[in-house]
Amino acid sequence: MQIKDFQDFMTTQIRPLVFFPASGIIAALVLVGVLFPADAERIFGAVQAFVLDTFGWFYLLTVGILLFAVLFFALSRFGRLKLGPDDAEPDYPYASWLAMLFAAGMGIGLMFYAVAEPVLHYSVPPEAEPRTIVAARQAMEFTYFHWGLHAWAVYAVVGLSLAYFSFRYNLPLTIRSGFYPLIRERIDGPIGHAVDVFAICGTVFGIATSLGLGVLQMNAGLHHLLGVPEAPWVQILLIVAVMGAATVSVVTGLDVGVRRLSEGNLVIAILLMLFVLAVGPTIFLFKAFVQNIGAYLDDLLPRTFTLYAYEPRAWISDWTLFYWAWWISWSPFVGMFIARISRGRTVREFVLGVLFVPSTFTFFWMTVFGNSAIALDMGAAAGKISREVQENLSVALFQFLEYLPLSGVTSTLAVLLVAVFFVTSADSGSLVVDSLASGGGDDTPVWQRIYWCVVQGGTAALLLLAGGLVGLQTMTLIAALPFAVILLLLAFGLLRGMRADVARLTEHRQAQPAVAVRGTSWQARLGAILHEPDRGDVRRFLDQTARPALEEVRDELLRRGLAAEFETGETGQVALTVPAEGTRNFVYGVEPASQPAMAFSAADTRASRDRRRMVWSARTTFSDGSRGYDVMGFTKADLLADVLAQFERYQLLTQAQSTQLFTAAPEPRV
Repeated sequence: MQIKDFQDFMTTQIRPLVFFPASGIIAALVLVGVLFPADAERIFGAVQAFVLDTFGWFYLLTVGILLFAVLFFALSRFGRLKLGPDDAEPDYPYASWLAMLFAAGMGIGLMFYAVAEPVLHYSVPPEAEPRTIVAARQAMEFTYFHWGLHAWAVYAVVGLSLAYFSFRYNLPLTIRSGFYPLIRERIDGPIGHAVDVFAICGTVFGIATSLGLGVLQMNAGLHHLLGVPEAPWVQILLIVAVMGAATVSVVTGLDVGVRRLSEGNLVIAILLMLFVLAVGPTIFLFKAFVQNIGAYLDDLLPRTFTLYAYEPRAWISDWTLFYWAWWISWSPFVGMFIARISRGRTVREFVLGVLFVPSTFTFFWMTVFGNSAIALDMGAAAGKISREVQENLSVALFQFLEYLPLSGVTSTLAVLLVAVFFVTSADSGSLVVDSLASGGGDDTPVWQRIYWCVVQGGTAALLLLAGGLVGLQTMTLIAALPFAVILLLLAFGLLRGMRADVARLTEHRQAQPAVAVRGTSWQARLGAILHEPDRGDVRRFLDQTARPALEEVRDELLRRGLAAEFETGETGQVALTVPAEGTRNFVYGVEPASQPAMAFSAADTRASRDRRRMVWSARTTFSDGSRGYDVMGFTKADLLADVLAQFERYQLLTQAQSTQLFTAAPEPRV
């Protein structure tokens, strides 16, 4: 390594007040199991029981509120708002975006629980008689409930908050930015630091739980295929090997290779599912899929708030409440992924896509594996799959594949799938956590991502040694509790922000210049109304009037010690920007805009846009990307007065101590 490379490697972008407290809390919680190994399982069990008994209702209520909140955002007037400037176009075509959401639904959890959960609900149901038709129907309903809309509503709240305040408000892509409507500039103080600390802790323990499940399943698969013993030392070696691969991808910059491996993994997973669909009871599975959806939707509302308060059951703690805590812990990880790919989408597109695309795929995946396993257990297996799953969850998938053709090949593929999901989850997880710890930075030093790789792997390994699956679940529950409160506040912050932006959009629809146009007679104004400017007219206005006016304002701001920038674009647009921290920059831009001229015949309406006569204008743009009003015909003095009036309004808004969120974008004064 050369000196410059070494210096780059050793640079840092961490936020000390986030990085060190998060690291300390993670270390303290893990050390409980390490320092008291003999009592670890008892301690973890007691803590888990306390958290669930005391706060189980809160987990259930939180996730229910989040589901209804995101549906409200999508179906209300807020659904038209863009994740980005109001005229932003999506970064990805619609089909590609849906495909990426589809991929977001895949992971270690689906591999681990695809057979295990339906079979366990069938053999040890909370309500019906075990191993009956009623139990089989309810088993799939419960599985859908745990992996369906509620899980993705949690992810949607985080992803929507990240995308909304990052792409519309130019705030960092961190959880704290979602608190801007509530505490404003204080997001850069202790409250903001605490929010990111809890987000990091929850994410690390959520990912560690997934890694723990993955290594247990890999160990079970290797035992099934090669006779490798199922032992802690084997699991630790597997964690070291897989985390080593993730670290290599970080150090060597093999991110493109890992992404391609992940895409290939998705294809293999789908092929495995289609194989099971083809060799299994195909027609029955399609029928079951439709009926399962109906049963799920029919009981969606009652299940959302069912806690078995009048007839206590441990089942609700072991399954539903653990899942809700797990989804809450995972939400920064998945939320950041879906936020990054969703710039330019409307809120309605985002919510409906995030809720229904991954959920639909998950439902079909669980139907293919779960219903097939239950059908086999009721028939050829004669209860053997149920017994094996009750003894060891990790072997469920491999025991099921034994009853299908080419079991050796499919079991080998399953182990490889889990291994690759393990690598990509660890690599991507380290990136997300590192971004949170560095204030939303993307291009962080390599050592920071290595550090979080090691933390995730070490946490999974130590908790597996100390308390096994119970230890992993307990830490997930503990870490998710404070973050559940944060999620509710994020939803409230979104509501505040969207209400303010809708109000601004309403004003923009009636947009007028901040000053009246002076110095023109009524005859000149009538001539301007009747004249239809062409592209050349707009270009001349931008070059001869708008550019000199904005350059003069920039020069004066610089002379007075304020940062200011003047930019031009390829289409001739000009813009003055005054950078700001913690809020939107002040932007006053003027750009060419066109629309088809009025059509007076059917032929005109059928002509393509390229062939129609266009009417051009010079319209203002602001920091939220919305177009304001036409300034063609302004004199230089008029334009200067309008810029100053907008800047004055911007200053007043940014200094106001109103309880309602405002956007820092300059707005036309009506």
